[in-house]
Amino acid sequence: MEDYKGIAIELATGVDYSAGAVVSKTILDKKTGTLTLFAFDKGQGLSEHTAPYDATVQVVDGIAELTVGGEPYVVKAGQLFIMPANVPHSLRAVERFKMLLIMIR
Repeated sequence: MEDYKGIAIELATGVDYSAGAVVSKTILDKKTGTLTLFAFDKGQGLSEHTAPYDATVQVVDGIAELTVGGEPYVVKAGQLFIMPANVPHSLRAVERFKMLLIMIR
């Protein structure tokens, strides 16, 4: 894993799209939390799951639909969305979509 400390990271170009795929790059992985940059091709997503901690999504590019506790939410570039701990959630890219996932334990 690269050491990103002490450098500016361009989130929009920090991970590339790949046709029909989800691409991720770990920016920081510590005992106290993680920062992971994701790129989703249109129609790609993450199946329903839960996390033991709040999960914060910083939308970098595109549009996605998050479903949290059975309720759908549309998010777009420039928005921040906090998903509560222990509540089932999933994600689907409405169009190509990039996000920074912030998990603080």
